[in-house]
Amino acid sequence: MRTGRRTAAAASVVGALALTLLGAPAAQAKDTGITLTNIVINKGKPIVVGTTKEVEPSLTFSFTLPDGYSTSKPDRYDAYPFLYRGDLEDAADTGRNYIGPGGYTCYEVSSKKADCEGNLHIDPHPSQEQVDSNSDATLWKVAVSLRLFKADGGLLAEEHEKRSATVRLKRAAKVTMNATPEPVATGAKITVAGKVSRANWSTKKYGPYGGRTVTLQFKEKGTGSYEAVKKVTANSSGALKTTATASADGSWRWVYGGNDTTGAATSGADYVDVR
Repeated sequence: MRTGRRTAAAASVVGALALTLLGAPAAQAKDTGITLTNIVINKGKPIVVGTTKEVEPSLTFSFTLPDGYSTSKPDRYDAYPFLYRGDLEDAADTGRNYIGPGGYTCYEVSSKKADCEGNLHIDPHPSQEQVDSNSDATLWKVAVSLRLFKADGGLLAEEHEKRSATVRLKRAAKVTMNATPEPVATGAKITVAGKVSRANWSTKKYGPYGGRTVTLQFKEKGTGSYEAVKKVTANSSGALKTTATASADGSWRWVYGGNDTTGAATSGADYVDVR
């Protein structure tokens, strides 16, 4: 359980709105004196995104405020990490090639320090323009947005700082499975088929992913884990097909390990009754 007084909760912030103070004059970019550290996104793992489902990778970070500011007055400051591609200021100013937090809550460590936890928000819907090109499946850079506000609510200072960390975004993959015949005689051959596809962020549909090497696995009835049987390479249309010997009742599945641009995928299991 988290300890410490809750200091602030950020509501949903998407695109350029996360970085723009509406109705206030722009402040000069200058050092706010806020330090933001200990950024961990998605527990250090790649982020996998499909074609329709919104994704909310976990986010944790800490910040320390400058003299004259206190965690007891969260309306006087704002600090959070975000992901970007290309030019930092363009992403921060326009919301293009930008992925920000969906929401986070900060817990007071002292009058000037807080630990925060929440999530980023990625919506593949075309209207959001977050992952609208397959070229977005790459390394994204990490930066932070830091702002101080005047007592009357006006923006006093704002800055965007780069960080050395990166986060990899991947296109989601799918694998289907079908083993026939069912049931089958002991020692007879079964045909195991399937198809590999992956998300196309331009069309928002899944398309064939040919040439992939996929592992066929089997778990015998009554055992707790799958064992690799053989590796099979999908044809140009993503289709998989092989034969295997049916020696015992059990479940068959395909497992694709993924690569730098595409996430891993495991098919549903197909149980075969051996008689």
